[in-house]
Amino acid sequence: MHGFIHYVFWVDVTILTALLIGAVWSIAFPAKRLWPPPASGSWQHRMTWVFFYSVFGLNAALLFFDWNSWIFETNLRFVIGVPLALIGALLVAWGIATLGVQNTSGVKDRFVISGPYAFTRNPQYLGDIILFVGLSIVANSLYLWVTHLLLIIVFTVAPFAEELWLEEHYGNAYVQYKQGTSRFL
Repeated sequence: MHGFIHYVFWVDVTILTALLIGAVWSIAFPAKRLWPPPASGSWQHRMTWVFFYSVFGLNAALLFFDWNSWIFETNLRFVIGVPLALIGALLVAWGIATLGVQNTSGVKDRFVISGPYAFTRNPQYLGDIILFVGLSIVANSLYLWVTHLLLIIVFTVAPFAEELWLEEHYGNAYVQYKQGTSRFL
């Protein structure tokens, strides 16, 4: 089993590294960005979502197969981690419900500043970060801590690529929104 977990971990890390490189690339070269994608169904759109769904599946495998293998022996991890995971999941769900599936998937639909977007420009990323910290605490897996940390880095870098895209597509309305609403908190 340990060989399988090790393999899943390294595939996960490789894909997460590619996602991070793609986000940094999109910031450095906005005319050739990978995220947000130029169009629904483009290779950038498909590749990004295949990578994200792969990472989520691989992280689920790590959560299941490497459960409670690290240093947090106490059940206190549930008292801390479960509420964090629930808060994060609710914030992500609220963000998706408010923004809509198309906007969430990186395809221009409409400009939204209501719901959680009235408080933070990136409630889904913030919710994901809180969710993954909570899951890492509960699962007590070093492998999951590492992959979730990489995912948190991706979710911290991605908004910088999105902000350029949002300014291009929504102009002054987004610039004014950006000035009055924090990126995360």
